[in-house]
Amino acid sequence: MTYLPSLLTLAGVWLLLVISPGPNFVTTVHHSISRSRRAGLVAALGVAAGTFLWVTVSIVGLGVLLARVSWLVEIIRLLGAIYLSFLGCKMIWQAHRQKRAQQSEHTSLPTSHSSSWIAGFLTNLSNPKTAVFFSSLFALLLPANPPIWFQLACIVTIVLISATWYCIVACMFSFGPIMRFYGRAKQWMDYITGGILVALGIRLAVSK
Repeated sequence: MTYLPSLLTLAGVWLLLVISPGPNFVTTVHHSISRSRRAGLVAALGVAAGTFLWVTVSIVGLGVLLARVSWLVEIIRLLGAIYLSFLGCKMIWQAHRQKRAQQSEHTSLPTSHSSSWIAGFLTNLSNPKTAVFFSSLFALLLPANPPIWFQLACIVTIVLISATWYCIVACMFSFGPIMRFYGRAKQWMDYITGGILVALGIRLAVSK
């Protein structure tokens, strides 16, 4: 029972980090409203899979490595900036192509659930906010020499919080009225979403 406060503290801090809007949120929302609820849920599961990888390697010891080798965090930050900018530019280009094609009846992106999962997974892996958490705060919130059951509980708790939140986001933004609104304003919504991703990428590239 002595480990319960540590687990609850870790869960609370992680929940606050997860619900703050960022690249994971934007990616999940985009796949939910531009494709389908299922695509949004698959993207959310991709984000959760990325979280599982982060927390697992952090418990194994990569978090300490990232804390000591600062250039690794810088590389993750720059790769994340490039990836987010690429996603944003791709979205803007596809919106532009759709405008020129003048095929307003469902000229959406190819609906591949594997691509939704990969987008969520890579967005999470390239998210420097996540890298900073697991290389600093995560290690501070863990008790010294925790037992294996506690480490497993941390993995399950963090992944479950991530999966639950982003699945809720996917369901919220795939409601009928929101989908219909997106159908009427798809082109401009894609421009705006792409612009947000590019802005996030630039912000990551210039920030420390």
